[in-house]
Amino acid sequence: MAISYDTQPVSQKGWLAQYLARGTRKFLLLALFITGFALIGDGLYIKLKAVLAQHLLQQAWQETLTTQTPQKAWSWADTYPVAEISLPDLTSEPVIALRGSSGEALAFAPGHLENTALPGQQGTAVYAAHRDTHFAFLENIKATDTIKVKDPQGRDHLYKVDNIRITKWDQSGITNQNTSKRIALVTCWPFDAQTPGPLRYIVEGQLIENLSAD
Repeated sequence: MAISYDTQPVSQKGWLAQYLARGTRKFLLLALFITGFALIGDGLYIKLKAVLAQHLLQQAWQETLTTQTPQKAWSWADTYPVAEISLPDLTSEPVIALRGSSGEALAFAPGHLENTALPGQQGTAVYAAHRDTHFAFLENIKATDTIKVKDPQGRDHLYKVDNIRITKWDQSGITNQNTSKRIALVTCWPFDAQTPGPLRYIVEGQLIENLSAD
């Protein structure tokens, strides 16, 4: 009996190709699922981290107001809360400002720039933050609005907005060498940009009232 060696090998090859094809599809689907899950998990992790950070900042700020001494939000932080900024006319949620303008500070909150005035004092108190997070509300601010800044002693300082302008990052014109008591909130511009740029959006105001702590 003659035995053909063509049919069986071809059948085995076809079965193997189909199996590998199915295996490849399963592998790709599994890889896509794992990648998607990792991306979702990473996004959730970032969001949870941001929420937790804001909770810790609020807690540290309340402890600062109670003890009248600087309180770090977490032990390894290189900064600490120094003010609370709100815009009553916009009914925006208050944001906690941190000391300094380091990358860590600006990642979690507005930063009070070094060597600028404290709220209510002579000179210009300068605060900077990212346009898509903590200072996103500046897009809706208008002249004559009020900026309220609470200091670590619990005193509120009210500033009336009198100037809104756009300038290059190295031509802000902000000076601390003046006899008036002013504030400047600074962020990047335009607000809908997806990449960093050289322009800055600056909101300035003049102190109109200091309120004692309750």
